Amino acid sequence: MKLDQAVTKLAALAQETRLAIFRMLVEAGPEGMNAGAIAEALGVPAATLSFHVAQLARADLVTSRQESRFIYYSANFAGMDDLIAYLTDNCCQGGQCLPKTQQVATTAKRRARAA
Repeated sequence: MKLDQAVTKLAALAQETRLAIFRMLVEAGPEGMNAGAIAEALGVPAATLSFHVAQLARADLVTSRQESRFIYYSANFAGMDDLIAYLTDNCCQGGQCLPKTQQVATTAKRRARAA
């Protein structure tokens, strides 16, 4: 990832409503949520939601798909992963210094083994 791409992603997330949308979509998983459900959950008008989702989409953090007359938005997990990798590249000279990240990774591995 290039510096300007990281800045674009971080700038998109540096706003309260957009961060709330992104976190909601991460929690929703790959299936995502329809625009109406997101707007209702956050208490924002449809036009406001559209503006914020467009910013996230331009930063390659959100994708959309149309099903019938509904638009569904999903977090772009690859884009998020790229940003996290960029931010933590060469972290602590290659050592394990991120206990929260390690904890999440360990929990995910346990879930995968149990499945």
